[in-house]
Amino acid sequence: MARSDIPDWQRMAARRLRRDMTDAERKLWQVLRAHRFRGARFRRQAPLGPYIADFVCHALKLVIEVDGGRHSGSQKDAARDAWLHTQGYRVLRFWNNEVLGNLAGVLDKIGREIATAPPPHPFSGAYAAPLARRSSAKPTRGEGESAAPLAGAASKPEAPE
Repeated sequence: MARSDIPDWQRMAARRLRRDMTDAERKLWQVLRAHRFRGARFRRQAPLGPYIADFVCHALKLVIEVDGGRHSGSQKDAARDAWLHTQGYRVLRFWNNEVLGNLAGVLDKIGREIATAPPPHPFSGAYAAPLARRSSAKPTRGEGESAAPLAGAASKPEAPE
């Protein structure tokens, strides 16, 4: 779903959820943000189809949900997980008290899921920005460009000795 395809109500709801994160979500976000955890790029409270995922890594197709007691046995969560699976996402669910009381165990489970994930497509979110920066920047002398002419450039033939 392109950013422009996200309805205004969903965009505003995601902003509100980012502002009003639970203590467990904040604690987990401190580890996941800014590629801190195993180099994976997670987004928080991100619109994903008709839903808003607590944390999502698009490149690895991984969604992490941190739930409170009201989610116990929720049919909505089951439908949401089923929809995410049809889109190719894997879903990990943790209880708030699990994140707050056993963060190391939660991170171990997330780490194992990242390790078993298929490698991201080279043009997915994990690699697209570095490739775009690299291709648009022209190297300056000292960054791989030598004084010798480039291959294929017109040059004088060497004189026989």
